[in-house]
Amino acid sequence: MAAKKEIAFFEKYLSLWVALCIAGGIGIGYIAGDAMLIMSTWEVYQVNIPIAILIWMMIYPMMLQIDFSSIKEVGKKPKGIFLTLIMNWLIKPFTMAFFAWIFFTKIFAAFIDPSLAGEYIAGAIILGAAPCTAMVFVWSYLTDGDPNYTLMQVSINDLIILVAFVPIVGFLLGITDVVVPYETLVLSILIYVVIPLVAGLITSKFLIKKHGEDWFKTHFLPKFKPVSIIALLLTLILLFAFQGENILNNPLVILFIAVPLIIQTYFVFFATWFAGKKLKLTHPVCAPAALIGASNFFELSVAVAIGLFGLQSPAALVCVVGVLVEVPVMLSLVAYANKKKY
Repeated sequence: MAAKKEIAFFEKYLSLWVALCIAGGIGIGYIAGDAMLIMSTWEVYQVNIPIAILIWMMIYPMMLQIDFSSIKEVGKKPKGIFLTLIMNWLIKPFTMAFFAWIFFTKIFAAFIDPSLAGEYIAGAIILGAAPCTAMVFVWSYLTDGDPNYTLMQVSINDLIILVAFVPIVGFLLGITDVVVPYETLVLSILIYVVIPLVAGLITSKFLIKKHGEDWFKTHFLPKFKPVSIIALLLTLILLFAFQGENILNNPLVILFIAVPLIIQTYFVFFATWFAGKKLKLTHPVCAPAALIGASNFFELSVAVAIGLFGLQSPAALVCVVGVLVEVPVMLSLVAYANKKKY
């Protein structure tokens, strides 16, 4: 009998850690008061240096796993890749913008100030335009997804992010009347995708050549997991230290933000899942295809939101709430995919 697959301890309780970071961050922000404002001024071209370092520490270990040589296998399963690309880049960003607009400006209009609704929508747009890079490996593993196919998905999406993220985010922010500083968008992609991606490729090729692929995967990569975890938790604590006043003034804001994000996640998953079955994709291809679209590259989203709108912005808060709701929602979708395995 095959051993039951389980998510790692930290990832399994990610929502709990995020909740603790919310409480700790708000407490630190309340105690520190105006002292926190000093850290918000440590910027270069609207990039906050402490946050940039922490996010880079999260993203770099992900990029170590990318293998662009896997792209040559696209021809073996083209329907799955095309479905992923269509959902991630031609549908998902636009449905996220639509759900955010409906909820923040219509359904929740009585509870959300119109001046803030635009930034909440902007945060949702940024979150929806960045498909998952790291956690999708976990979701694929839990659903018996094809690991080579998942790697191919992630590698292709990382390449597309380089050219599609900025114009899509710029276009959607533009039609929602948000002023778009394109230089900040481009700089964010350079700092948080291009540099760690190049660094990860150089590192992985050098170490694999020197020590072998098995050593790289079983010894080197696991050492970076604590670095990513610590960086994530510190980033969340800092963000909520700056967001404390917003949350205390409107304690239901997290619930209001979570609703459209959760609906969007289920919508994208089921749209991809049933389209994949219609295309006669095998389960090991269909499951990760649906899951990669449903989840988000929240590290990049948080960084871009901070760069565009600031540490204390509602846009940054939306991206952080995305982290809070992602794991329980995605685990429910993993359970569905396993129940409906075919």
